[in-house]
Amino acid sequence: MTDHKEYSDFDFVAAFRQCTLLPGQFCHEAHLRLAWLYLGEFGLDITLVRLQDDLKKYVDYWGASDKYNTTLTIASIRAVHHFILKSKSHTFLEFIAEFPRLKYQFKEVLGCHYTTDIFNSETAKHVFLEPELLPFD
Repeated sequence: MTDHKEYSDFDFVAAFRQCTLLPGQFCHEAHLRLAWLYLGEFGLDITLVRLQDDLKKYVDYWGASDKYNTTLTIASIRAVHHFILKSKSHTFLEFIAEFPRLKYQFKEVLGCHYTTDIFNSETAKHVFLEPELLPFD
């Protein structure tokens, strides 16, 4: 498989957790899909812990630990959660079509919350930085 969309939701999560999902398949949209699936299964509080743990295991397995960013991970989960609260979608594809800003203008979405460049901050990689502008829901 060359694209995360070729996996069923169940198989996508399983491939991610088993580290058989190739890094090239784990694009930005796949990150959003994973957050959407975890939030649907576990709710916000558990997703904030579990997805971080699972993502750290995944990047460690693929030798990409330096790419993990705590603030970006938590902010992404909270952003997806915010839009889920407004959503009428029943599938991830419906959800991303309903809120395309998450896919195409993600930096701008997070820019509503942060003045700090959380994408390149060394501090943001290791600890969660609270938003300086708008808090998350």
